[in-house]
Amino acid sequence: MLRTAPSPAPALLALSLLATACGAAPGEVGDGSEAAASTPAIDNCGYEIPLGSPPERVVSLNQGTTEILLSLGLEDRVVGTATWTDPIMAGLEEANSGIPRLADNNPSFEAVLEAEPDFVTASFESTLGTGGVATREQFEELGVGTYVSPSDCAAGKDNDSGGDGSRSEALTLDTVYGEVRDLARIFGVAERGEELVAELEQRVEAATDGLDATDVTVMYWFANSESPYLAGCCGAPGIITRAVGAENAFDDTHDEWPQINWETVADRDPDVIVLGDLTRDSQTAETAQAKTGFLEDNPATAELTAVREGRYVLLSGQAMNPTIRTVEGIEIVAAGLRDLGLAQ
Repeated sequence: MLRTAPSPAPALLALSLLATACGAAPGEVGDGSEAAASTPAIDNCGYEIPLGSPPERVVSLNQGTTEILLSLGLEDRVVGTATWTDPIMAGLEEANSGIPRLADNNPSFEAVLEAEPDFVTASFESTLGTGGVATREQFEELGVGTYVSPSDCAAGKDNDSGGDGSRSEALTLDTVYGEVRDLARIFGVAERGEELVAELEQRVEAATDGLDATDVTVMYWFANSESPYLAGCCGAPGIITRAVGAENAFDDTHDEWPQINWETVADRDPDVIVLGDLTRDSQTAETAQAKTGFLEDNPATAELTAVREGRYVLLSGQAMNPTIRTVEGIEIVAAGLRDLGLAQ
């Protein structure tokens, strides 16, 4: 679909931003600027983000980064959000209530500019990059800083391999914690970032204390019934699986969310199926109810051990992405395995 022409408001904003933006891109040092050279910066997916004056108006293009910003108490600086799969994380309802949602999925570049941000965040390079809302260069040419979750450019992540990309190295929670610390430093609330990381670490420790799920195989289904998106080895579901000591049924697949046929699923016959319980409406079988209905009515899946035994664990879509809610995923899967009698 062709992008609509810019409306007068964002066009005027673009001119204003161009007039006031400094000549050097973020991370570059102007000639003779000793102050700029000494300014500390964060290396973010190949871009340097100077740690100068904290942003005052941020648009978060993905739910994951939005929830981190709100968890850091920065709701007064968030002027727009977009791309949601689930209700807001419990405890953040009030903080989120007054924030404009620019779109349930990707907003237009013009809609983002109309919010007059001085900073833009995203969870994925596919959102803040070619084919997404806009490229980082497009924003930065207008003096708008950008940040992408490091989990999407971590060592071993290949975003050019199609779909949601692939990973040759397993992602860890340290990368998620690093994102929390980065954003806290960028927004001038470093101490809050350390407190949030400590809280998340304590939650993981409490959820997995004494847990033993050895020999339990788990399959993660995000969405789509015709050609299901199932978790490969090394993304957020991999973090959850390793934390609870279980085994991913598709641990031999390095694609982030490969589409795998149901006959292959039947051959693997997982002990437990973790179902994404999404509230968006862009694929088939988004909700957990739709997923269980399909599994129990479809001849190719009705005889799976997990289906016959009703061994389901429900997770939000965000818990299955590399965000702070991956910790919530660890808690829920650990509790689910215990409730099903599959873990001590």
